[in-house]
Amino acid sequence: MATNEKMTLDMENRDPNDLNQHIKVMFEDVIAEPEGVRSLDCTWVNGFKCFECGKTVCYRMLTIFCGLCIALFWGCEFAVASFTHIWCYTPFIRDVSIGIGCLKKIFMIVLDCCLAPVCESFGLLFAKIRIDKH
Repeated sequence: MATNEKMTLDMENRDPNDLNQHIKVMFEDVIAEPEGVRSLDCTWVNGFKCFECGKTVCYRMLTIFCGLCIALFWGCEFAVASFTHIWCYTPFIRDVSIGIGCLKKIFMIVLDCCLAPVCESFGLLFAKIRIDKH
């Protein structure tokens, strides 16, 4: 993102990548009465209202008291993860790759000089073997 572009939040769709599909819980997902077992209509309607109100109020209270601190924590956590990957892990992996690249070349030269002729000789030797079924 360019430095002069402002970040905007989608206030309607707050889970655009569907990260939390697994916790979408509706009244019908939790409480259901099968045929033959029915509560009074007023109990069912008010139970729905209590469920929705309890879920909404509790969630909002938790986000008021904990949400900002948790968001700050995760922001710092991902900043540390980005920092360590950018400034520590990636350069270290690149350094090791360069060093191992030299060792790989040396190892390949040794194999080509010492092991390749032996393998080639055995290949020629075993290529002369014929197995016939009787």
